[in-house]
Amino acid sequence: SPLSGLSGNPTDLEKRRQGFGQNFIPPKKAKTFLQLVWEALQDVTLIILEIAAIISLGLSFYHPPGGDNELCGQSTGGVEDEGESQAGWIEGAAILFSVIIVVLVTAFNDWSKEKQFRGLQSRIEQEQKFTVIRKGQVIQIPVAEIVVGDIAQIKYGDLLPADGILIQGNDLKIDESSLTGESDQVKKSLDKDPMLLSGTHVMEGSGRMVVTAVGINSQTGIIFTLLGAGEGDEEKKVKKGKKSGAPENRNKAKTQDGVALEIQPLKSQEGVENEEKEKKKVKVPKKEKSVLQGKLTRLAVQIGKAGLIMSAITVIILVLYFVIDTFGVQRRPWLAECTPIYIQYFVKFFIIGVTVLVVAVPEGLPLAVTISLAYSVKKMMKDNNLVRHLDACETMGNATAICSDKTGTLTMNRMTVVQAYVGDTHYRQIPDPEAILPKVLDLIVNGVAINSAYTSKILPPEKEGGLPRQVGNKTECALLGFVLDLKQDYQAVRNEVPEEKLYKVYTFNSVRKSMSTVLKNGNGGFRMYSKGASEIILRKCTKILDKNGDPRVFKVKDRDEMVKKVIEPMACHGLRTICLAFRDFPADAEPDWDSENEILSDLTCIAVVGIEDPVRPEV
Repeated sequence: SPLSGLSGNPTDLEKRRQGFGQNFIPPKKAKTFLQLVWEALQDVTLIILEIAAIISLGLSFYHPPGGDNELCGQSTGGVEDEGESQAGWIEGAAILFSVIIVVLVTAFNDWSKEKQFRGLQSRIEQEQKFTVIRKGQVIQIPVAEIVVGDIAQIKYGDLLPADGILIQGNDLKIDESSLTGESDQVKKSLDKDPMLLSGTHVMEGSGRMVVTAVGINSQTGIIFTLLGAGEGDEEKKVKKGKKSGAPENRNKAKTQDGVALEIQPLKSQEGVENEEKEKKKVKVPKKEKSVLQGKLTRLAVQIGKAGLIMSAITVIILVLYFVIDTFGVQRRPWLAECTPIYIQYFVKFFIIGVTVLVVAVPEGLPLAVTISLAYSVKKMMKDNNLVRHLDACETMGNATAICSDKTGTLTMNRMTVVQAYVGDTHYRQIPDPEAILPKVLDLIVNGVAINSAYTSKILPPEKEGGLPRQVGNKTECALLGFVLDLKQDYQAVRNEVPEEKLYKVYTFNSVRKSMSTVLKNGNGGFRMYSKGASEIILRKCTKILDKNGDPRVFKVKDRDEMVKKVIEPMACHGLRTICLAFRDFPADAEPDWDSENEILSDLTCIAVVGIEDPVRPEV
């Protein structure tokens, strides 16, 4: 039912999972170690080294036939001795060895980090929870356990984990830009556009929805599936290339949702151009290089070009010197039997040129960079910093300023009320319930219990002796905790005034910076409870409750004095200040609820509280 949700029977839940699927989208297949090795081999520096090593190895084993012939002249190329000729392969082998080390270190590091990140991702997904109603109880379950038919409670800030239909909502606005690309927020209601889609964000309001599609059947799952299929199709197109066939088969587009789209036949020249364009589009974009990688690549290319020019000049000079000396100075004729010996000289000159090129290529540069980055990754691992790719270390090294989230990162994200201003008295600690007048206490309890999302609540600790669990909005949980510290029960008030009895709700958003809830009284009038940032709410207050619990005029100078004596001292202690207020509307005429500026004015201030978010012990 819409109120009690599913029964939670394991058999029923399993039946739903088998019929409608699990709320799980299979991750993209991880790259194999061989694929990572192949990616590492694409580096320009390594390619230059590989070519130089192969040429050096090939020429080191080349020994052309020939002998000493006085008529052919003496070698002028600097004949190497026997030991040097036998050790000529060492240079090429050393370069290949360094390339293998670089490739294996890079590939292994990427593979191990990818494995760690996937483990971390799966753990995060298991810890991610969502609020649903089962057996009439509001519980939080892992997102993967949500099934079709679940009643899910949604609130401001939620990322919807499944598709659903809205069955109850309060001023609900959704950001669907992740699906449509439109930045405008979409208003959802039971009458107009009640469909909620997975992967969208709740920007305002709250409500309940019945889940209609999960996992690969949800909107996000369909998109992921199509993207995966698209990549597969592109790979197949690249492999197959052009294929002859019937014109009607070639003119059929890729089917989507089971519907084949017909494409009008093109002229032959246009068709060829279109195919060429498609081939260009299919090409996978190259991975963007980091700053250091870009500089190293440019340096390697420049060194390679310079080495190539120098080796070419060396070969040309040696050949010219040999030709001029042999045939010009010594005036020897070109004899047919001397041709193999002359070719041997030219090959030796070429080997000398290749040696100059190989020596010029910096084979130790990529190895040194890779090993130093791998060492940096290892050091960061000891500080519990996971680095997926080696070049990320260099990127972080270039950072001049690091901006960190405060709430939940540097702090514990456990909001707690530690100070309060009630009845002209500033309490530096939680006041005793007897110190507050009963009618003021009722206003505080009702203002917090009713004017908060019903999904926010304080639950008993999981372990004995632990702290109570805060579920929902942490600021609202702090206010609910304040009510419990005053020895009051907010749940009794909510049971008396269920969510269906709320007449109008102005939910919190970044523009309002406040939340207001309207109730209809028995006499036909209305009462509105408001809460929000103290500087916003106090500006809209014209009255404030005094020490006797009676409203008195709250002027601009009174507000300035309160800011100076109450708000600023709280802020100096790092406290977030929240103001609680209310307003009564007469029964004679119902106000225009769409006119927010008029509604959210002429308020009466009940109290101002200071909320602390404790800093983590390790910070």
